[in-house]
Amino acid sequence: MKIEDLKPARGSKKRRKIIGRGPGSGHGKTSTRGHKGQMSRTGKGRTPGFEGGQMPIIRKMPKRGFNKHPRKGVHAINIRDISGLKTQSSITPELLKEKAVIKKSVVFLKVLGDGEIKIPINIKAHAFSQSAVKKIEAAGGKCEVVNLSNSKVKTQNAKPQLET
Repeated sequence: MKIEDLKPARGSKKRRKIIGRGPGSGHGKTSTRGHKGQMSRTGKGRTPGFEGGQMPIIRKMPKRGFNKHPRKGVHAINIRDISGLKTQSSITPELLKEKAVIKKSVVFLKVLGDGEIKIPINIKAHAFSQSAVKKIEAAGGKCEVVNLSNSKVKTQNAKPQLET
């Protein structure tokens, strides 16, 4: 047996269907689409769930439950993200916004305990997880909870008042 005698297994190499190349090809003229109708046009087909115009089963079924909208302006940050910052002062939400660690639209900041911290840092945030408090205090830092008044959250997205 020689290398030139080797062939692929019979039926393993299927030939591609060549369409629209005349009647001799067997797939000429209508190019396997048939005559007229929705399925012969370009962009053919229907949307998933379309049932010919009758009321689809998905619209017959009752809705259940509710869709919970996420709270806007709430953000969680891990210790590993804070430990990478080179700063001597205390870390505040305003400083994190300046350094582009969190978005400017963030109103409520919570510090989580994923990662390690080795240098003592004073961190000010609106909430801390228990593991974050343990790790920060073990490194010699302090956790300071900043109060968030409800009026600040409401006025963040409120329309501006017209002065008369």
